[in-house]
Amino acid sequence: PIPCVPWQSQTSGQYQRRVHGEVTEAALFNTFCVVGPVASIRVCRHHHTRRSLGYAYVNFHQIEDAERALDTLNYTKICGRACRIMWSQRDPYAKQLRKNGEGNVFVSNLDPSIDNRTLLDTFSMFGDILSCKVETDKEGKSRGFGFVHYADKESADKAINKVNGMEISGKKLYCTKWQSRNARDGQLETTFTNVYVKNFPVAWSEDDLKKLFEDYGQINGCAISRDEKGKSRQFGFVTFNLTDEAQKAVEELNDCEVDIDGTKEKLFVGRAQSKRERQKLLNKLYYAKKRKEKAEE
Repeated sequence: PIPCVPWQSQTSGQYQRRVHGEVTEAALFNTFCVVGPVASIRVCRHHHTRRSLGYAYVNFHQIEDAERALDTLNYTKICGRACRIMWSQRDPYAKQLRKNGEGNVFVSNLDPSIDNRTLLDTFSMFGDILSCKVETDKEGKSRGFGFVHYADKESADKAINKVNGMEISGKKLYCTKWQSRNARDGQLETTFTNVYVKNFPVAWSEDDLKKLFEDYGQINGCAISRDEKGKSRQFGFVTFNLTDEAQKAVEELNDCEVDIDGTKEKLFVGRAQSKRERQKLLNKLYYAKKRKEKAEE
């Protein structure tokens, strides 16, 4: 069987289901019957609501027809959304391969003109591809990165070695092994270069902030957050060239006292966190507080 995935996108090697109620078995049959006799079609639906889960299975009588569907119909639009087609993975090893991310390549700095087909054509020479996807926003515009999942780790390594640094459509591509969010977060804690600073005087400019940090290493960027009137919000970011420089600045400048309107205030200096990380930490603190309050009742 060959699964047709018409309404999904693939991120970090996992499915994100996007329900599209207009796609039916009949619509899929009209699309796939042009390549050969179709044995059966099943749109997977929610057990209770019977709404589409955003993926389906198309079975052909002949394997040649299934292969032709893969070659000619992949990324064809069905009800206005491009479908992705891949072989149904019944082999337990293949399923495990998809889950653990082995063979999955993350590609960034893609030009907006690079679509799914172009990405597939670029990477197909290095091995068998299970799935290939350029990540897009709600309007269907490229977000500048994508994923290529190979059937084996060796093909992925070969693609990374050959394509990383290659220039396509005027932009240099960056390819690396895909990592889960938890793995990336753990790595950021020890390899960060972006520093978050708050509680400095309102009158400080970027030059003042840069002057405070310049003794710790090469600074690649410095910015202060301001409101719509241009007034400082008293926090900003400093980006170093090296992790060691950023770590040293955090260790030595955190809780450093500065003069604000004649009073001494302590600076907060720490690793800059993503919005998702901050939300995760706030949720953790919130539920910890709730558990403590419940225990004290």
